[in-house]
Amino acid sequence: MPTFQYEAMDNTGLEIKDSIEAGSEQDAQSKIREKGFFVTKIVEKGQGKNTKQGGKTKEAAKTQADMKRKAAAAKRKKGGGFSIGGVSGKKICTFTRQLSTLQDAGLPILRSLRILEGQCRPGPLKSSLVGVVEDIESGSTLSEAMSKQPKAFDNLYCNMVKAGEAGGALEVILQRLAEFKERSESLKRKVKGAMIYPGAVITVATLIVGFIMVYIIPKFKTIFDDFGTELPAITVTLIAISDFVSRYWYLGPALPFILWIMIKIIKKNNTGAYVVDWISLRIPLLGMIIRKSIVSRTCRTLGTLVGAGVPILEALAITRDTAGNRVFYNAYDHIIAAIREGETMAVPLRETRTVDEIVVNMVDVGEETGALDTMLYKVADVYDEEVGVLVEGLVNMLEPIMVVALGLIVGFIVIALFMPLIKLLNDLS
Repeated sequence: MPTFQYEAMDNTGLEIKDSIEAGSEQDAQSKIREKGFFVTKIVEKGQGKNTKQGGKTKEAAKTQADMKRKAAAAKRKKGGGFSIGGVSGKKICTFTRQLSTLQDAGLPILRSLRILEGQCRPGPLKSSLVGVVEDIESGSTLSEAMSKQPKAFDNLYCNMVKAGEAGGALEVILQRLAEFKERSESLKRKVKGAMIYPGAVITVATLIVGFIMVYIIPKFKTIFDDFGTELPAITVTLIAISDFVSRYWYLGPALPFILWIMIKIIKKNNTGAYVVDWISLRIPLLGMIIRKSIVSRTCRTLGTLVGAGVPILEALAITRDTAGNRVFYNAYDHIIAAIREGETMAVPLRETRTVDEIVVNMVDVGEETGALDTMLYKVADVYDEEVGVLVEGLVNMLEPIMVVALGLIVGFIVIALFMPLIKLLNDLS
């Protein structure tokens, strides 16, 4: 089997010279790429005398390497294509778990990314991976390359990877990150899944009532007008509602959209965002679910960052940005300011009054024992279970409420329609 001498660069840009046995030059290049190296020059052993020496050879090799790099980049761009929108949490969760598995198996990071890029369908994630691979080939670190792709990798993700690179434990950090993403997605699926049934019932009920108001009530109105009978107040009210719905039916789908737009505009202002988020936390039962889910998410985020070795102030700043609620954002601002002045985390956390006393006590114990990340994980696990129980309770409570509400609506329509009919029959008899 022929032996090929080659020159290559690894993913850090270090030049490597070695030899490899392969059946052909293409096989040799494939084997070298599998090691995570980028080939700049390859010659079959024994043919070196026929090659040009000196600066021209080096220049030609460099030109050839640049051409290969550009060709590979063009090929990947063709596969990645243009994409609109961000990457879903489910896809990031799957990608992180797969990358963690490949790193745990000992594959070079560039090789792992190329494998995952190759199996991705065209879309935002594939386009982001194309950019990451190109940046790493240009000499960037993984965290630097990922930070240039905000559609796929947020600050939490990039800082976790950066901490893993600095500590030389990238595979461990990726495993923790995968577990964090999986738990977050599990909680989201649990909440969304629980709301499917009541959402479907309310939608169908609204459509049925709308159909009655637009098509059925006007027919009864025509009958009442033909007989010229005096209508009771309840029937007049129903007909007025029917006329309004028939005339302004488009307000039904438009009002929720307008309300959503108004909330978005209000939240552009810091004071407005604080007021809206403060109100959302005080909605009966739903506010408790929102509060506990935020506490769970922020505790798990902070625990993951602290466990990865990210400095506490930087970890708190990242956690603050992932809270998604202005009340908690301001609370974390207060904690960061207090820690800069030499306070522990538990004292300012108690002052914010955004979490229960048990959370403060567990954080206090974690700081004293040096196991803050473990305590934060436990808090997140407890609150995840509580959110699940609260969501189940909300769904169980919504069912009888919907039944009673629909019964009242149907009863109102039936009574309003049949009272004039009964009076008409009495007059005729």
